[in-house]
Parts: sequence; C-alpha cells; structure tokens
Amino acid sequence: MTTQIRVPGRESRPAAPPPAPAPLAPRARMGSAFAAVYRAQLSRARVARIPLLFVATFQSVGIMVMMRGVVEAGDGEAARAVVAGSSVLVVAFVALNLLAQYFGQLRASGGLDHYATLPVPPAAVVLGAAGAYASFTVPGTLLTALVGCVLFHLTLTTLWVLAVVIPLAGAALSGLGAALGLLAPRQEIATLFGQLGMSAALLLGVLPASHLPAPVGWVRDLLPSTYGVEAFARTLGGSAGTDWAAVAGDLSVCAAVGVASLAVATWAYRRAACR
Repeated sequence: MTTQIRVPGRESRPAAPPPAPAPLAPRARMGSAFAAVYRAQLSRARVARIPLLFVATFQSVGIMVMMRGVVEAGDGEAARAVVAGSSVLVVAFVALNLLAQYFGQLRASGGLDHYATLPVPPAAVVLGAAGAYASFTVPGTLLTALVGCVLFHLTLTTLWVLAVVIPLAGAALSGLGAALGLLAPRQEIATLFGQLGMSAALLLGVLPASHLPAPVGWVRDLLPSTYGVEAFARTLGGSAGTDWAAVAGDLSVCAAVGVASLAVATWAYRRAACR
C-alpha cells in the first residue's frame, strides 16, 4: 500500500499563469521599408548583375552598329527610332527580363517566405527590388544614347530627357517584369516571359512605327517601352523642333502604366506569399 505524503498548503497554491507572448515589432513605414529593401537589393545586384548590364549595353550598341549599315545618318525617323529604341532596350533587358527571372527564382526557391516574415509592406518589397534593378540601367542607357547620337549624327543637347525617360520607363517595365515573375507557375516560365518581353522590346522598339504593318503597330502600342522610346525619339531632332506636348503625353502614359503594373506586381506578391 502506497502512502502519499501531503505537503501543507501545496494543494491550495494556484498554478502560475503562462507567460504573455512577446509583442510583435511594429510594421515599418513605407518610406523606411522601401529604403531598406532598395539598399539590400542594390548591394546584392551590384556584384551579380554588373556583368549582365555590360552584356545589355554591348548588345544595344551592337544593334545600332548593325542598323547603321542600312539606315542613313541624320535627323530622320528611322535614325531616331534606332537610337531611342536601342537606348530603352537596356532598360527592358534589366528591368523586364532580369527582374522577371529574379522574382521567378525567388518564388521557386521559397525566398518569398523570408520577406513575408519581415514587418515591411508588400509594396516596399516590390518597389525596392524594382528600383534597384532599374537603377543599374542608368549608365548603360546613357552610354548607348551617347554612342548612338554620335553614330547617327543626332543632337546631344536633349539627352537630359533620359533623366525622366529612364525612371518612368523603368517603373513600367519593372512592374511588368515583377508581375510576370510572380504570376508564372514555374521558374522556367518566368524566364521565358522575360525573354519574350525583351525580344518584343527589341524587335518593335528599334523600327519606326510608320514602317510596320497595322496589326504589328497595334502590338507595339501595347508595350510600355514604346512610349519611352517615342518620347526620347521626338527630342533627338533638336529642342527647337520638338513637340513637347507629345513628349509629355508619352511620358504620362509611361507613368500611368508604371503605377498600374507596380500595383499588379504588389497584388501578385501578396498572392504568391500567401501560398
């Protein structure tokens, strides 16, 4: 027979309550979250993407050299289209093609789970990555435009327009690239979408619109890069004869498409991160 020893007062002592959970860190503000993601992506892409940026610039300059054999130099529609299209192609290669591949790989490897645990808004992740990739297009685009203007005997006085064209076209193409990478069911499909988008920007951007058949022209009008190309091409004939209202209209379309595409990319990020 087992005898239980009772300790006086032991049975009347109440059980200790469970410890309260530690409070979660407050969600970071949009501005500070965007800056943190932008710096992190910029330092990461500085090593991994510089060789590819060199390839994008070399490719665009090579296209202009090749087209110089069939397009006469001077202030003509074809010459302006070749220079403007080749310059914006650098933006398309990095902001559209590489960003689609990056988000496709991030989704396939489970990297989105890391960002989902951080107290940052989804829009900050998309905007930070898009801004970092678009920033790397600046030197290549400027170099391509400079070489093209010298090669085709176009004015250099309006290259300052690229200060507006690059961020607006970069925002539109970055949002599109991020959305394609996040919505693609597999990483290989995201890479395919990015390559197809860059190929469309190449084939339809360096040719003058008046030389294209009507159905191809309609497809060209659907590309966000088209309006950046048109805005830059209008200024290459010299500031005196530039239709600045048309330039502003093209840039406004770029800005509107950029806002819409980045909004779709943010929605696609939320959708992919919740799975």
